[in-house]
Amino acid sequence: MRDQQISDHETQFSLVDSHAHLDSNQFQGELEQVLERADEAGIRQILTIGCDLQSSAKSVEIANRYAGVYAAVGIHPHDAGEATPEGLALIESLAAAQKVVAIGEIGLDYYRNRSPHDQQRQAFREQIRLARRCNKPLIVHDRDAHDEVLTILHEEEAQQTGGVLHCFSGDLKMARACLDLGFYLSFTGNITYPKNEPLREVIAGVPIDRILVETDCPYLSPQPYRGKRNEPAYVRLTAEKIATIKGLTMADVSRVTNRNAYDLFGIGQIDQQTKIAYQIRNSLYLNITNRCTNRCVFCAKFDDFVVKGHELKLDHEPDINELKAAIGNPENYDEVVFCGYGEPLLRLDLITELAAWLKQRQTKVRINTDGLANLVHGRNILPELEGKIDALSVSLNAADAAQYQQLCQSKYPQHAYQAVKDFLRAAQGYIPEITATAVTYPGVDIEACRKVALELGVDFRAREYNEVG
Repeated sequence: MRDQQISDHETQFSLVDSHAHLDSNQFQGELEQVLERADEAGIRQILTIGCDLQSSAKSVEIANRYAGVYAAVGIHPHDAGEATPEGLALIESLAAAQKVVAIGEIGLDYYRNRSPHDQQRQAFREQIRLARRCNKPLIVHDRDAHDEVLTILHEEEAQQTGGVLHCFSGDLKMARACLDLGFYLSFTGNITYPKNEPLREVIAGVPIDRILVETDCPYLSPQPYRGKRNEPAYVRLTAEKIATIKGLTMADVSRVTNRNAYDLFGIGQIDQQTKIAYQIRNSLYLNITNRCTNRCVFCAKFDDFVVKGHELKLDHEPDINELKAAIGNPENYDEVVFCGYGEPLLRLDLITELAAWLKQRQTKVRINTDGLANLVHGRNILPELEGKIDALSVSLNAADAAQYQQLCQSKYPQHAYQAVKDFLRAAQGYIPEITATAVTYPGVDIEACRKVALELGVDFRAREYNEVG
């Protein structure tokens, strides 16, 4: 009988278990049933992980047997003695198999100390070099060795392959250092434990776009199953906890973490059906242009066009009929937001027409803007928005003109920052809700930005770096 902890409603959102040990003796004789329960729970892909030569070969064999299962191969620090030239050659040979998508788990474990530290360090370094030769990402084990793990990743240029810190156990400072290296962070069922608030604080402080979910089964069962064997179906409980911490829906966490697994490991599929209208929480965002007034240094579109798992690179700018079709019934959403990966007010005429249509349907309408529309259009455009737009979110991003230009690289270097402030002041006469925002990019004085906003008489919100919305 299916576990009652996982409801039918919850299973509509698929997930990837990015770290499991399906070769474990604890699954012996019932792996088929375990995988059936995972499928019933919406777990569409599972990455089974090698920890030594034997389990690496077994993981490849399991991946070859089951369609939704992929493998990683590597030598865990507990078994660092196996990282001989012959052992490393076998791992490299296994890595060439079609369904092997990563090297791991590898790393350092100074908690159990089952191998000498110098042996662990050497095995870690050799396997990072192996991953670079194979062009495969790393799955890194780190226990009580945070500083040395980061040092070795830097020294061995692990950013060339990227990877994930599995079962992340560091603090927010370490998390950010891993993100700076281009690595992802993966979390297990232990984030559901009542006393694990520090780890939940880490999740709150890092972008969802760099998070994976895992079970590490048969270990680390989430709270309802604590003390019992873990299995891939239970990864949903970890995802639910992340949704709660981040203030997102399960649909959001499913979409984003699945996209992250695709970007890192190449498993699963990309959803490209939401380029024009895409949902985050219960807001619908409209991507009407990829053109922009500024070229902000923190804008992620210079790397890719992905926002919370949505692919937003337009092949054309949609017209009003395409947008209405993409919106469907606007009453299904708390608000409709002109946002996307460009400056929406560059398409002012379309906004005014579509916003009027939305207001006829009693829909709250918001615009996320860089605040330069009056400068771009050469007139005060705010009267044209009056009665059609309920809220404006304006990117202030700096506490002075010099830093604004450094960060936002406006086409109007002499006038842009003042124009944004003037727009925020003037908007209060036309739009009911005005919020100035600033991105938590390194070097940005958020409190100074907040002070500027308060002086202008508007609300303020700090936006997580890499956040759109």
